[in-house]
Amino acid sequence: MSIEEKRVREFAYQIWESEGKPEGQEIRHWEMARKLAEAESLAPKATPRKAKAKPATEAPPSKPAAVKKPRVGKKPPVA
Repeated sequence: MSIEEKRVREFAYQIWESEGKPEGQEIRHWEMARKLAEAESLAPKATPRKAKAKPATEAPPSKPAAVKKPRVGKKPPVA
């Protein structure tokens, strides 16, 4: 069994399961699976992106710490 045939079989099984395992739909499932496998083989291969490394010599610019204002409680209601 070729890799492509194995992939079609896997797709057909997934389709069959996702539809609740109906009987009498084998031909439709195989055709759908064949089309999916064909589209997958024609799709451009995604290359994993490598994370860009930052130079270790440069330190990030430091920001001065922000001064927070003290919280003021609510004023008591006027009687």
